[in-house]
Amino acid sequence: MLRAVLSAAIFLLAGGLAAHADGDAALGKKVFNRCIACHEAASDRDKVGPHLLGVVGRPAGSAESFLGHYSEAMKSAGAAGLVWDEANLTQYLKAPKVKVPGNKMAFGGLTNDVDIANVIAYLKADPKP
Repeated sequence: MLRAVLSAAIFLLAGGLAAHADGDAALGKKVFNRCIACHEAASDRDKVGPHLLGVVGRPAGSAESFLGHYSEAMKSAGAAGLVWDEANLTQYLKAPKVKVPGNKMAFGGLTNDVDIANVIAYLKADPKP
């Protein structure tokens, strides 16, 4: 009996950890509210910063509509091969000035790993107006 209870608890815990790793797009949309003054994620409209529609998998500094506005640091990072995959986005969202020194983004980063995973899940999701 105890073994069955422990097995069930481990199974539920493992499922919860997997969900954390994947993030929750709905919660990520709420966290993204911290970003909406400068970025759009549900359309290709640029603001102070580039739109983030389709950013996952895109090389850094490569949104066509924002090419003339990227910092040299961001353009150089993209030219050197930086692609916004989940690992790179995680590092950038945690510490933008560390991941791409000299970039223009004023935001200091997100400190909560769950928030970061959720924002990435939101950026990966199909946009919903």
